[in-house]
Parts: sequence; structure tokens; C-alpha cells
Amino acid sequence: MTTVDVTAIRNARERFDPDIVRETPVERSRSLSERSGADVRLKMEHLQRTGSFKTRGASNKLARVAAGGDVERVVAASAGNHAQGVALAASHEGVPATIVMPKTAPQMKVNATRGYGAEVVLHGHEFQDALAHAEELADEPGSLFVHAYDDPDIVAGQGTLGLEIAEQVPEVDTVVVPIGGGGLISGIATALDAVAPEVRVVGVQAEEAATVPRSLDKGEPINIEETRTIADGIATGGISSLTYDLIEAHVDEVVTVSDDEISHAILTLLQRAKQLVEGAGATSVAGMLSPDLDVTGETVVPLLCGGNIDMSMLQTVLTHAMTDRDQLLRLRVRIDDEPGEMARLSDRIAAQGANIRNVRHDRAVEDLRVGEAYLVFRVVTSGHEHASQILSSVRECGYEVERVN
Repeated sequence: MTTVDVTAIRNARERFDPDIVRETPVERSRSLSERSGADVRLKMEHLQRTGSFKTRGASNKLARVAAGGDVERVVAASAGNHAQGVALAASHEGVPATIVMPKTAPQMKVNATRGYGAEVVLHGHEFQDALAHAEELADEPGSLFVHAYDDPDIVAGQGTLGLEIAEQVPEVDTVVVPIGGGGLISGIATALDAVAPEVRVVGVQAEEAATVPRSLDKGEPINIEETRTIADGIATGGISSLTYDLIEAHVDEVVTVSDDEISHAILTLLQRAKQLVEGAGATSVAGMLSPDLDVTGETVVPLLCGGNIDMSMLQTVLTHAMTDRDQLLRLRVRIDDEPGEMARLSDRIAAQGANIRNVRHDRAVEDLRVGEAYLVFRVVTSGHEHASQILSSVRECGYEVERVN
């Protein structure tokens, strides 16, 4: 059975061109350390040239096979980050690349993949659809299919991160790694098991794409037909036999997190660590902060594995997280539909130091009496206490007010 060992991972590291794959830094986060009760060191893999760890596996694969001269074209399937890694590595080796991406892939990742010189084919709505189509294209003579995770060369390339972490943070107790298809955590866990076997390796999956816990429970890899998560980079819908066996052998724990928790992790990293990461990249921090994982008193390294967040997704995530924190508040106030009412309420809200983002009148509502209306305000606040002050202030003026978010 083909598998991966630390020798293959070390060999992969030797193949890297520093212009394509860099050793990414580790930075301590004081705010996350205080919040988690651990000594938190962020592994900044989102600072790779393509914004993702995927360049490691793709570079190892392409450097190894291109030397033979038999490959005329590489074909891959990806939701985005593997696409960019393969496109860059193929361009570096002088080999044309065709990348199949789901139609739902973020446009930013599609554009970036084309920017690295690859032909992009959009097919299907799920990663598994794109994968099946890519495998068909790779049947053409001279074509090589580069799988995102079911390939020992890919896993070995990703595993170089484990060697780096062990060298950069020799006192590490726990490494927290997002899981999609399992190639990243398989490689890291294999490397750490060889060079630092005392280190705990914890995997994290989004709840709506959590194939690993189900696979481990069943005793074999399983796929799910539909994944719904903001962490599109890990929404693979399945793992392979290769990664299943490596996870079972080397990974200590797997936890799941909700999209709410991932959203909060994105915002926390942006506000407190000054790092902009995508959903997959923030999943490790969401897992570290989860009540299902205790890292108290440990030195813990969450892997920020990707930074390619689409701007529309960032807006959605920020709106959701701000709403949950009461920093974005929607108020519905019943008024007598008379001139000056909106101005009086606006002045009252402004007096509390809040900014009104927008306001609208609702008159065609069944429970309103003739001559009444609702004013719906969307207000930016500083948080829970400020939101409560605004609500109290409006009620003190005799208005009937309710939150509608």
C-alpha cells in the first residue's frame, strides 16, 4: 500500500524552489493567548505566494514528475487554493495546466488561477462534480491528473509544514489543523509523529462538511453529497483511503465547529491579530477556541492555512459576526406616521453616540393601525452594552421598540 513517511517529506522539502515555496513565519498572539489560556503561536501559512499551503504539495508533485519529461499537461480539480498552487507550480515547470473548478468557486480564486497561467474550466456546483470532470479530462494522452489530497507527493509536500513547526516552535504541545480532504493534516501529523511524537495533532472540520468524524466512526472513508460552509477551501465532501489511513494512524483528535464559530474566528484574527484569512484559514482558531478542545496551559500552534477570502464573503462574514456581537443592530420602532418622527428618533439614537447606517418606513404591515408606521433602523454600535443603552433610550421616549435581528 502506498503511503507517506518522513523521508518523503524531507525529500519534498529539498525539491522546493524558494521563489515558489517560502518558509512562513510564526507569531505569538497575546490576545488569543489570553482568551484561550494557552501560549498561542500562529503559523502564518496564508503568507505563501499563492496565499495557501497548497503550493507545497503541488510544487513537490510537479518538480518530481516534470523531470521525466513525459507530461504534456496537468489537470486538477479545486475549489480554489489547490488550483492556484498547481497553476503556479506548473507554470514554474513549463507545463500547461487545466484546472476544473466548481461554478460556485469564489471569483477571486478563479481570477488568481488564470493569473498564474492556467486554463480554468467551471463545472458543477460541488467539488465532487468538478473532480469527476477533471478526471475525465485527464484521460487524454499526455495528461497527468494532480489530485488535491489523494496523492503521496501532495501529502508529502504539505507535510513539510510539520517539519517547520517542530523547528520553529520546539516547545509546542498541540498543533491545530483544518481538514478538508485530509492531505494537509496527514502530512503534518506524519512529520510530527516522526520528529516530535509527544506533540498532539488536532484536526478541525466545519460541521456541514465534517466527513472525518463520520469516516472514523464507520471505519472507512465516506463522502457527503452536499457541503454548506463559509470555509469553501475545506468543503471537499470527502477524504481518501490514503488520508484516512494517515489520519487514523497519526492524528490525536478531530473536532467540528459551526460557521458562526468560523465567522467569529475570522473577525477575531482581523481585529486582534491583524491577519486577514479565509474561512478555511480561520477554522483552526475556531477549533482552538471551541469548548470541545482544552489547550489551557499549553503552547499551541493553530495553522492559518489560507488567506484567499472573497470580498463578498468577507462582507457577509463581517455582517454576520457584527450582528451577533450587537455591533450591527436593527431596531423596529412603532410611530405615529407624522412629520418629524424620524428626525426625533434619529436625534435620540445619535445622542447615544450610535451611527445610523440606514432607515426605512414600513406602512403595509398587518398589525399597524391606521395612521401608524414602523421605522426600521440599522445602527452601528460598539457592542452589547451600547446596544442596550440605545434600546433603553428609545423606550424612555415612550416608543414601542423591538430588535429584529
